[in-house]
Amino acid sequence: MTSGPVVQLTDLTQGYGGRRVIENLSLTIPPGVTGLLGPNGAGKTTLLRTLATITPPRDGGIELFGAPVTTEREARHARRRIGYLPQDFGFYPAFSVTDFVRYCAWLREVPSREAGPATERALAAVGLADRARDRMKALSGGMLRRAGIAAALVGSPSLLLLDEPTVGLDPAQRLDFRDLIRSLARDGAAVVLSTHLVEDVGAACDTVLVLGEGRVVHSGTPRQLVERADPAAPGDSPLERGYMTVLGGAGRRPGERAKQAGRTDRTERAS
Repeated sequence: MTSGPVVQLTDLTQGYGGRRVIENLSLTIPPGVTGLLGPNGAGKTTLLRTLATITPPRDGGIELFGAPVTTEREARHARRRIGYLPQDFGFYPAFSVTDFVRYCAWLREVPSREAGPATERALAAVGLADRARDRMKALSGGMLRRAGIAAALVGSPSLLLLDEPTVGLDPAQRLDFRDLIRSLARDGAAVVLSTHLVEDVGAACDTVLVLGEGRVVHSGTPRQLVERADPAAPGDSPLERGYMTVLGGAGRRPGERAKQAGRTDRTERAS
């Protein structure tokens, strides 16, 4: 694990086709748990894909683990230390859960002598040790999500990127998940958690980044986000009101927010 910043972005610009999703973004991500909030289309998934070295930056610089990533060789070297769970991940339906997680360990070049024990530890961490021999196609939605989390954390990556990891998990499983990522952070990893569930961020994260239209509109602790809350902002908790305040939502009427939600929903897949 690294002791300095795990991620350093400098004037990052990223997009698809003629559309810029992120522009001139500079930020540092240290070890610990960083929550990534923002409306649909704000650039959260695009940012995670860039950090995972799937999508090279259009412009600007990216450093991972203290080293610049400018070539495919450097990206491949960095991927050995990155665990990534996208919103939708592929798998062979006939694979057992163990096969799936061990295959992901192989992709990350976890040494073969370590892959078996690492797979067992990852499955135990997400509560799937008793389903290790089940076929992936037989799992429920929540179990599939837990298998994806296990695949992301197998081999103890230094940087764990999780895109909506608690979708499909019941409340007890979400509590277990929070404990899990806190334990990973205590061991020195950097965890970036992208979610729409503000309460997960408040409970588990050391730092909160709020993205709006491809730029950071807030960076600080959950408590600092609460302190920015406008009492008139919409939300069912102080943290939600702080989130809506930094997005400029305090003065919106419910109908306007619904229209905005409709517009951003249509752009989600593009980011």
